[in-house]
Amino acid sequence: MLNENRLFPAEGAARAVAVKLYEAIRNLPIISPHGHCDPRWFAENGAFPNPTALFIQPDHYIFRMLYSQGVSMESLGIPQVDGKQSADPREVWRIFAKHYYLFRGTPTRLWIDYAFEKQFGLKKRLGPDNADEYYDLIAKRLETPEFRPRALFESFNIEVLSTTDTAIDTLDYHKAMRASGWKGRVLPTFRPDSVIDAEYVGFVENIEKLGALSGENVGTYKGYLNALRNRRAFFKSMGATATDHGHLTAQTADLSEQEASALYGRILTGRACSQDIELFQAQMLTEMAGMSVEDGLTMQLHPGSVRNHNQKLFEKFGRDKGADIPAPTDYVRGLRPLLNKYGNDSRLTFILFTLDETTYSRELAPLAGHYPSLRLGPPWWFQDSPEGMMRFREQATETAGFYNTVGFNDDTRAFLSIPARHDVARRIDCAFLGRLVAEHRLDEDEAFEVARQLTVDLVKKAYKL
Repeated sequence: MLNENRLFPAEGAARAVAVKLYEAIRNLPIISPHGHCDPRWFAENGAFPNPTALFIQPDHYIFRMLYSQGVSMESLGIPQVDGKQSADPREVWRIFAKHYYLFRGTPTRLWIDYAFEKQFGLKKRLGPDNADEYYDLIAKRLETPEFRPRALFESFNIEVLSTTDTAIDTLDYHKAMRASGWKGRVLPTFRPDSVIDAEYVGFVENIEKLGALSGENVGTYKGYLNALRNRRAFFKSMGATATDHGHLTAQTADLSEQEASALYGRILTGRACSQDIELFQAQMLTEMAGMSVEDGLTMQLHPGSVRNHNQKLFEKFGRDKGADIPAPTDYVRGLRPLLNKYGNDSRLTFILFTLDETTYSRELAPLAGHYPSLRLGPPWWFQDSPEGMMRFREQATETAGFYNTVGFNDDTRAFLSIPARHDVARRIDCAFLGRLVAEHRLDEDEAFEVARQLTVDLVKKAYKL
């Protein structure tokens, strides 16, 4: 059973304040401005097929842990590049239940236990002895209208949810949602990695699609930039308020038009070396910042992940299969060209994320504590945990304060984890604020104000929602 005081300070005045703060914000609406939920769920509003497809197969947090202990991806029914997906869902669930102990001490355990109890009323710990009982009860509930995607969206008290969509996505599912008359607010987010990263699979073909969709001549650098502007405008017309960029580094560049055009020519014709590819990505981050100044879309940068580290897994199962590994990231030198050009422009909102926690107090907090355009994104991915959230608050607040951060976003592909993850974030923020009040570093009335701002106000402002 979930303890009502979980994640609060163990005892004393800090706990008492944390409890009061949490009660004031626990039922505020969920603002989820960055995630990877499938817009098809809400467009078609069909029933989720089974517990395995809902909990396990879309969630890399789950299958990466199982894989690390020798459970094969095939046995979990993870879709393969060639389309194979043959595992029996009930047997996959039994494998999951048998290995549920692996998640002890992890945030994944917190999220799943929350979903089991809050969404399905299941309070016994999952294990081999009750795997079928869990499966049958969840499967039966998924057949009911209350567990359709739109009904869950509303029952979770989600005010707005953003998906992440490639630059060449036609956004047909978002169009279908609009046409249906449903009032749920699900917005696209412009993610141009597939037409900016020359190492992306199918890069040249993606550029051609970009040209076809925009009606621009992408054979020239000017036409290529206009094509990106065209797609950004289309996304904005469909409700997008933000862009997102998943680069390996935070390197930026500010080349002359002539230099950038020549570089693009080498990239497009396959004559580029590895240094050219890195420089092109760096230049395009600066170009994207300039476009955000023009059109007002909030810019997000998620660097520092060595994607698809396991080559064999990538070849068989494709991208985003739990094999992305954090790497050190240099923000101070890397971002300087972009910030010299746009960092002082208040029309730009540029949200920085990191997988390199060593940069919190050394680089990110000082940068965000100075440049008007910069804000710090919440602890992301491997740091989306109670300890990671607390480390972020402890290391960033003393230099950047609360108001140069943007609250919390869940970055999830697992729909049912959304309320659980927001609940963890709210509890940790209240624990941190409760400690500040107990240590007489913050007045209690100020703590109540900050708690609300961290939950809804700062995120709405940063993402222009």
